[in-house]
Amino acid sequence: MTKEEILQHLPYAPPFLFVDELEYIDEEKVTGIYTFHADMPCYKGHFKGLPVTPGVLLTEVMAQTGLACLGIYLLRDEIQEQLPTVAMTSAHIDFYLPVAPGETVKAQATKIYFRFNKLKCRVALYNTAGALVCDGTMAGMIINSKNE
Repeated sequence: MTKEEILQHLPYAPPFLFVDELEYIDEEKVTGIYTFHADMPCYKGHFKGLPVTPGVLLTEVMAQTGLACLGIYLLRDEIQEQLPTVAMTSAHIDFYLPVAPGETVKAQATKIYFRFNKLKCRVALYNTAGALVCDGTMAGMIINSKNE
């Protein structure tokens, strides 16, 4: 499965798609890129006069890259035309730096384990300067609708 095919299998669409490009993916790790466009509605009120990207959206970038994209890749032989269902089951994320409107981030995830369709990853998000924005662990279930 190509990187482009993985993106087509994501069960998300704009404005809730937070992966612009996959740079790298294999059985153990994935790297993806996303740009937070300055005209996104979340910046209108978070925070007045000094908008920053909400932490929940930073977490979502890591979840879509690290759980959804990597999970689709790991299930590539089972997934045909159906879009898989992805549900985050746990996350522990520490935040270090803000992300401004218009900023591009790089999400990296490394598989801790994948069994019984549950994927757990170590995740990290970096800004364009290469500085660590946030990191932690997250886990989720990837369900191929064909097998439900």
